Amino acid sequence: MTLHDDAAYRAITTHDARFDGRLFVGVTTTRVYCRPVCRVRMPRRENCRFFPNAALAEAHGFRPCLRCRPELAPGLSLMDSSQTLAQQAARSIEQAAHDGSELSMPRLAARLGVTDRHLRRIFQQHVGVAPIDYLTTQRLLLAKQLLTDTALPVTQVALASGFSSLRRFNAAFVERYRMNPTALRRRATTDDAEAAPQTALKLRLAYRPPYQHDAMLGFFAARALPGIESLDAHGMRRTIALPHRGRLLPGWIAWRFMPQRHEVELAIAPELAPAAGALVQRTRQALDLDADPARIDSVLAAMPFEPRPGLRLPGSFDGFETAARVVLGQQVTVKSARTLTMRLVERFGAPLKTPFQDLQRLFPLPETIAHADPDSIGSLGIVRQRVGALQALARALCDGSLELHRAAPLHDTLERLRALPGFGEWTAQLIAMRVLAWPDAFPASDIGVLNALRTRDIVLAAKQAETWQPWRSYAVMRLWQALEETI
Repeated sequence: MTLHDDAAYRAITTHDARFDGRLFVGVTTTRVYCRPVCRVRMPRRENCRFFPNAALAEAHGFRPCLRCRPELAPGLSLMDSSQTLAQQAARSIEQAAHDGSELSMPRLAARLGVTDRHLRRIFQQHVGVAPIDYLTTQRLLLAKQLLTDTALPVTQVALASGFSSLRRFNAAFVERYRMNPTALRRRATTDDAEAAPQTALKLRLAYRPPYQHDAMLGFFAARALPGIESLDAHGMRRTIALPHRGRLLPGWIAWRFMPQRHEVELAIAPELAPAAGALVQRTRQALDLDADPARIDSVLAAMPFEPRPGLRLPGSFDGFETAARVVLGQQVTVKSARTLTMRLVERFGAPLKTPFQDLQRLFPLPETIAHADPDSIGSLGIVRQRVGALQALARALCDGSLELHRAAPLHDTLERLRALPGFGEWTAQLIAMRVLAWPDAFPASDIGVLNALRTRDIVLAAKQAETWQPWRSYAVMRLWQALEETI
């Protein structure tokens, strides 16, 4: 946090949502920490301590506010295009916290190309706490949200939050928050209890305003796959299958914007409850809820178009699915790519029973595509080169030589993608934008980008885009939007 304490105090007195998730205030008289948007009575300046993240606030002995609920705050967005070591480590730790997987610091350090000791030192220096403390905070905040917003039994909450046992969960909860998990549930409001009917888990996810809701909905609507996705004027529902603790969990999710509260409401099918944390992270990335529009919009103001504050980068609910759609979109229109993808789903997607008539199929799994007969895929109208690229992608994911999620190492993943047959720079950059959540990707050869810039010179387009760093992915979205506005 670059704000000095006096500026930070002004931010909380004005309830400035631009700093939500990037600034927390601990009150020494109550030992509680809040978001800047909290509406409780303003504490005196001398009683305030300011922190750039929740983990650091908890390390200083503060517990989360039960009213503004720090677990709802947006996460930290990338500050630049380089993806520093600490940022990559934080993403990996957050993923481990939300999907319940074990975190091995030596293995993470090796993947990032440094020693375990160096990674711990850099993380402590940039984040302010040790990696294990950051992990514990992430898991406890997820547990706090599940306890408050859902009717899941405490044992299931503990497991969904990544704790190996109920005893360890209870001990960590009491140590950090000075109350038992069941006591927190009893203090949940009636409205919170009613927000979680037996048919689904409902969770709230905050974002920093402004947000172009129509642009995000329009992007997904133009690419929606019947049977898998369905949209209306407020949100979307879709099917999804997640690997969790050695098994595959199929189900559905639904989300809708709540602009007045700067939040998204996420509904999760009961059968996906064990993977609730992973779905929260995937939804945050898919809807770009952690973006910092103040930083992004100031750079995009240099573009030769009318400003559109709050433009976001549509991400991915499933890495393989989005990457496969990118492959099928090579050298064809969005409409044609959608048609090819629909054929692939109809042939290879597994059926799924849901409460919704318009959701009855899953996107094909990597294993299914990897072992499919190439001629069977080709009979759908997909050219041989793209069949090969699609199956190479699926095989790389199946054998573990490639990972496709926001915590994957950027440059190593890009090199692995470029090495796959049928993968050029355009494909790699689009996957970096949407799957790896890289804010500075730029597919210079994209026909939409070139048309919006009114040029056919790829080198010239790349040169012009340099002024939009480190947010060129958002510049691409603005270029596509500008092209649609002229049609």
